[in-house]
Amino acid sequence: MESSATEQHSSFNNMVTKAYPLRILNHTTTDEHVNSGGGGGGAAEPYVGLEFDTAEEAREYYNAYAARTGFKARTGQLYRSRTDGTVSSRRFVCSKEGFQLNSRTGCTAFIRVQRRDTGKWVLDQIQKEHNHELGGEAEEMTVAATTPRPVRAPAPTKLAATVNQHRPKMKVVDESDREQRSSSSKSTSLKRFKSGEGEVSNDGHHHHHNPKAVSGSEPYAGLEFGSANEACQFYQAYAEVVGFRVRIGQLFRSKVDNSITSRRFVCSREGFQHPSRMGCGAYMRIKRQDSGGWIVDRLCKDHNHDLEPGKKNQDGVKKITEDVMMTGGGGLDSVDLIELNNSHHHIKKAATSSSSRENRIGKEWYPLLLDYFQSKQTEDMGFFYAVELDVHSGSCLSVFWADSRARFACSQFGDAVVFDTSYRKGNHSVPFATFVGFNHHRQPVLLGCAVVADESKESFLWLFQTWLRAMSGRPPRSVVADQDLPIKQALSQVFPGAHHRYSAWQMRERERENLRPFPSEFKYEYEKCIYQTQTVLEFDSVWNTLINKYGLRDDVWLREVYEQREHWVPAYLRGSFFAGIPINGAFEPFFSASSSSLDALTPLREFIGRYEQGLEQRREEERKEDFNSYNLQPFLQTKEPVEEQCRRLYTLTVFRIFQNELVQSYSYLCLKTYEEGAMSRFLVRKCGNESEKHAVTFNATNLNSSCSCQMFEHEGLLCRHVLKVFNLLEVKELPSRYILHRWTKNAEFGFVRDMESGVSSQDLKALMVWSLREAASKYIEFGTSSLEKYKLAYEIMREGGKKLCWQR
Repeated sequence: MESSATEQHSSFNNMVTKAYPLRILNHTTTDEHVNSGGGGGGAAEPYVGLEFDTAEEAREYYNAYAARTGFKARTGQLYRSRTDGTVSSRRFVCSKEGFQLNSRTGCTAFIRVQRRDTGKWVLDQIQKEHNHELGGEAEEMTVAATTPRPVRAPAPTKLAATVNQHRPKMKVVDESDREQRSSSSKSTSLKRFKSGEGEVSNDGHHHHHNPKAVSGSEPYAGLEFGSANEACQFYQAYAEVVGFRVRIGQLFRSKVDNSITSRRFVCSREGFQHPSRMGCGAYMRIKRQDSGGWIVDRLCKDHNHDLEPGKKNQDGVKKITEDVMMTGGGGLDSVDLIELNNSHHHIKKAATSSSSRENRIGKEWYPLLLDYFQSKQTEDMGFFYAVELDVHSGSCLSVFWADSRARFACSQFGDAVVFDTSYRKGNHSVPFATFVGFNHHRQPVLLGCAVVADESKESFLWLFQTWLRAMSGRPPRSVVADQDLPIKQALSQVFPGAHHRYSAWQMRERERENLRPFPSEFKYEYEKCIYQTQTVLEFDSVWNTLINKYGLRDDVWLREVYEQREHWVPAYLRGSFFAGIPINGAFEPFFSASSSSLDALTPLREFIGRYEQGLEQRREEERKEDFNSYNLQPFLQTKEPVEEQCRRLYTLTVFRIFQNELVQSYSYLCLKTYEEGAMSRFLVRKCGNESEKHAVTFNATNLNSSCSCQMFEHEGLLCRHVLKVFNLLEVKELPSRYILHRWTKNAEFGFVRDMESGVSSQDLKALMVWSLREAASKYIEFGTSSLEKYKLAYEIMREGGKKLCWQR
């Protein structure tokens, strides 16, 4: 989608043409008058450069044109200024645009008008071709009633336009774009044309009918190429000389045969979401001709940042953009990774070794999801989605999406992630998977969603890489996911440092299947071995004893699971942080509420509604816990200062867990077993239970402590055994290292701590953007509930804005 804030067509500012709505035109205009109006055939055909006093006039003009041509028009999207929020451009589209209704065919015909600094509205984009039959849509109109007064065309030295009545097309040659750049910072002068390329006459027209691109020349409207690759290489060579980098922007496809009809090449600093981007509006767009060649039909050379002549384009062809709304295959031959516009849309072509991959997603899901994504982007600037394309067939495969709240939640709670593919348990109508984290209330939070085309390594590789990219490239510390080989391989490749823990539901299922022939005595001892051993040494010893006792050394399945013990045995998992995700059981799927569950019986037409209902239900639960944590104060059960300290900092849920550990510590005995210098070791055991005992190590110099139960390493909360030692040694306040920020009431500002942990400035800026956006959304949500609250919210933001200005 092209942003109005980044497409200021400066070349048209001084050559717009005045147009009036048809309702005020003299309908008795003669052909002689029309012919005297100059190029373009009068106002009967819309064209780039038409000017209107208001957007409403433009709408009425397009409605009248639609009635005369044989289709119906409706108002499309509007775009707002990123500076002051005012409407900066509007689109008027064919009524058959989109797929929301059965009567719509995805027609791409439209005009777009943009507001200039003068207050006028200028037609700056147009698509006249429809993908459906014309006629029968419009009301009957006589020729006399539809022939408008001529509209004066711009001066020929500025604009030359030709219109074919049978198949209207536009070819614009702007001489202002052909002038050579000159800058003190530039040591290299670009040649506009090489010998034999054509001549420019005194009237400003280029008289060579088919100008071809020549290496070293500047791009201009009307320049032709033999292929899209040739255009890409040309623009990259031009960018290197001028001093900027190139990304490949949107593409558009024909609704007739799905072939690519146009492409955009943009400056790498286009857009705003990435910290290195600054909304640069420079771009070149090429359009496919009937002959198979490509022609430059739109162009902007003006950058809003310093240029570095001779700089290599390190983004390369492998990092390019496509418009995910126009699904299908095809494109540049060297395409591998696709990054669309403001980092909100991605498409990656799936590389396979032989034929096209299978796809378990019904074709009817793609228009439904893509239409939903488009609607979400109009209200959520941070909404991200991506589609994987099959490199052989060009068809869509997996789809991923995450709204701005999920992306921000990942910056807070993305350290431990569940990749939930419980759809694999049954014959679901769609393979719907979720990325889930756990927030500071120990509630599940959504970190992204996907529909998975197949269960190949390529599919999961694409999905994990896309999720990581959407979350600013910050990998999790641990991942709970299924144990199938494709998932394991993809996880180890994309998140090499993360601890992969097997899904409990899948492990239980395979245990039931493989342990069925064994006696019940073995099953009992098997469970005891797994869930009651405290250390890896203890587990290995008990396991070997059990296997020898029942003579199962040759059992293939038992040998396999033992080799993979670090992925599922609690004793091996306790040393890795899992944010309190239950270690010995399954957790409830994110979309599990009875009113909004997404299961095998969910019909297509109800999927989006249930999805949004379930998501809002979960987020409402989070808001309630936020409110309770700030407004309710639990009773203290001890007189220990550490209890008051943690009540002040922790959320209600987390404080209750800590409080229970503190209270339980009173039923334990503590005995020092070793001391050397500042180091001490203690044996902590429960009163009346000799078998329950743990070793605690303590350093008096820095108050570092560790326990053999590894609760802090696993959950991020101190255990009763360490608290017992602290109490014995009169440690009155917990060291800050033992208060994880993710468990506090202010966890939403947790990224501030990352400045001290070496996070890159690029990641930090993305986190700040999401944090401020989340805070602003709350002002909007509560500030619009009444006029009084609106005034209060506005006054608070206005005063805050003054302080920001003072700090500059």
